[in-house]
Amino acid sequence: MPDPNGFLRYDRRLPARRPVPVRISDWREVYPPAGEELIREQATRCMDCGIPFCHDGCPLGNRIPDWNDLVRTGNWDAAVESLHATNNFPEFTGRLCPAPCEAACVLGIGGGQPVTIKQVEVEIADAAVARGGLRPRPVPAPTGRSVAVVGSGPAGLAAAQQLARAGHAVTVYERDDAIGGLLRYGIPDFKLEKQHIDRRLAQLAAEGVQFRTGVDVGVDVTAEQLRAEHDAVLLACGALQGRDTPETPGRQLRGVHQAMAHLVAANRVVAAAGDGRPALAVLSDGTPIDAAGKHVVIIGGGDTAADCLGVAHRQGAAGVHQLDLYPEPPQTRDAARDPWPTWPWVLRSYPAHEEGGERVFAVAVQEFVDDGTGQVKGVRIAEVSVEKRDGRRIVTPLPGSERELPADLVLLAIGFEGTEQQPLLEQFGVRRNARGAVDARPDWQTDADGVFVAGDMHRGASLIVWAIAEGRAAAAAIHAYLGGVGELAAPVDPARQPLAAR
Repeated sequence: MPDPNGFLRYDRRLPARRPVPVRISDWREVYPPAGEELIREQATRCMDCGIPFCHDGCPLGNRIPDWNDLVRTGNWDAAVESLHATNNFPEFTGRLCPAPCEAACVLGIGGGQPVTIKQVEVEIADAAVARGGLRPRPVPAPTGRSVAVVGSGPAGLAAAQQLARAGHAVTVYERDDAIGGLLRYGIPDFKLEKQHIDRRLAQLAAEGVQFRTGVDVGVDVTAEQLRAEHDAVLLACGALQGRDTPETPGRQLRGVHQAMAHLVAANRVVAAAGDGRPALAVLSDGTPIDAAGKHVVIIGGGDTAADCLGVAHRQGAAGVHQLDLYPEPPQTRDAARDPWPTWPWVLRSYPAHEEGGERVFAVAVQEFVDDGTGQVKGVRIAEVSVEKRDGRRIVTPLPGSERELPADLVLLAIGFEGTEQQPLLEQFGVRRNARGAVDARPDWQTDADGVFVAGDMHRGASLIVWAIAEGRAAAAAIHAYLGGVGELAAPVDPARQPLAAR
């Protein structure tokens, strides 16, 4: 039985981050491992509620009270098993997920402090490695059926592992030179060191998953070839079409880039350094995109913007401004706007924000300023008000509020418009909807029979925990489509949405 008084005896605590001057000098993760005593203490705060709303906050349906109590009692091996029963990659979610489960924790009612679910999760995942590694679970009897998974992000990899463990031959196709999708080149190492991906890939390979990198499906391999070689296809290509602002004067200037271009270039430099190879932060055409010594302006207020901020610090930026269109959020949940247990609109400060830079709220860029040679030298901004009318966003500049910020490098981190338009869609006969995503039937099939979709490609840019949940659910649908014996776990259906107030 859990400790019913644990949350009264212990306050919410997280391990101390590495000191700022130390961590911005390298690319290692911000958080050091937490001590076992701290994690046991925090797990003890979970009181195993009669109705654990954290289950509903998490689309994977993680057995959070179960593994919290197993950690509390020191039963780490059972905690590892319980965590992996619903989540293929807890070392990823424990580091990258913003934890909607914590927003739904009963201890958060009335402004209380929820259990540190995410931190306990990552410590259990790391314990799995420390206590014998990520043991493969090879299938005893192959089914003779074959599945192609296009895309190697968390959705594709989760589906691949589920299908391989069910006995199907799985091949993952990735157009990049390494497996991992955005986990590999989109997420900076200070949030996710790539050894965690490599360990998991070794496990998948031992379970029979085949990986083919440098293969752009629709270009290097046609849809017809893929259908001829496999009994089913899963599209998990993500939602990488970055939102742009082409109407803003000066958008064509040198030095104005999509945020993801900056992150990918930086990640490639770090990866090359790890392999002992020299590399520069450049675009695919050789254009430099390094923040060293530059005044950087990041447009956007979300995770991607914060990632760019942390990268800019480590590259040695002269200064950074992060611009947000919306007013500064409150420090605590507004119950009238976002009642518990829904995801609240509150001010979220990331480790990168304590490393430097200035956040500016309720402003919009009016112009990217030319230095006279076609290179950006600044951004002209104005204070704005934002309101919704008939489902449309109306942005109104405040007269007389304009000013200019210096900018040698501008990064657009203003969201994504869905999956990219690419040859494979036309070849498979699959269309994007109005949101730029690909619709799925209730059985996760697209408009093309035998072609399934999951993750951000279906949902639009979302959380890693949703990608894994959709990958698992799509794998269950593919298993049934192939006539597999038994059922695989299917935590969500294609119409499932996050907790929301009606």
